[in-house]
Amino acid sequence: MNALPTPVSSDVAAAVSASATGYAGLPAHVTRGWLARLVRTPSGLIGSVLTLAILLMAVGARWVFPEDPLAMVAEPFLRPFADAALPLGSDMLGRDILAGIVHGARASLAIAASATLIAVVLGVGGGLLGGYFGGWLDRAITRVTVFFQTVPPFLFALAIVAIVQPSVATISLAIGLTSWPSLARLVRAESLRLRHSEMVHASVALGASDLRIIWRDVLPNAMTPVLVSTSLLVANAILTESALAFLGLGDANVASWGNMVGAGREVLRTDWYIATLPGIAILIAVLALNLLGDGLAAALDPHSAH
Repeated sequence: MNALPTPVSSDVAAAVSASATGYAGLPAHVTRGWLARLVRTPSGLIGSVLTLAILLMAVGARWVFPEDPLAMVAEPFLRPFADAALPLGSDMLGRDILAGIVHGARASLAIAASATLIAVVLGVGGGLLGGYFGGWLDRAITRVTVFFQTVPPFLFALAIVAIVQPSVATISLAIGLTSWPSLARLVRAESLRLRHSEMVHASVALGASDLRIIWRDVLPNAMTPVLVSTSLLVANAILTESALAFLGLGDANVASWGNMVGAGREVLRTDWYIATLPGIAILIAVLALNLLGDGLAAALDPHSAH
């Protein structure tokens, strides 16, 4: 970092540093009633309920439909509500569409969560290091970020998956590697702002190391935009996986919403429900995550705590 600020007393410095964070090192306004504020907003309440329902569906898929969702269980092209045993009908191979949608939640969320984890690690790590230390490290990370942003993310992910064999791991990696730059720029801006704050100055005066300052002061206070962005990254990952599967670059051995939409495109004019029903599941999931992101932005706003 740059030169140390004017020294302050240990008691004052400790008070300034401690007052900025609450339980578990998170900002105090995040830990005081944020959940209550989340459910008080219409978007937060609806988004939370829908997201929780999708998560419960994914977790309980093996209990609700223990059979293989890719197995042929009925005659092909069975219309919805034509058979009580298959409420949403069957596809062109006689597979249960409802079972595919329920199990597809597991695969789609697993891919989206893995891709988001990769993007968060890269984006937060790069943004923190570049914004806090500055200099040549910041310039290097910024150039890498700009390079990734010059290439359309979907085309970049498409190229990665096309080169290697499509699988859950490679699709997650491709989406994660193309989703981190926006988060890195956001975290870098927060780090640049926080490195000159009284809180960081107090920690420096107390002799804290750079690593401790980043971990205890900068990162917790940059978590609010990260938490909001994470829900949007998950939604974007679901859409990207669906688009890749629609183009035939999904993992054929896994039942996912994208694979179901991709398979149904062949008979979209005659048997619309095969692609439309999993498409509605994607729509609901993306809508839920966007509403949740809006709710989190309002709940974690420091002004909303007063």
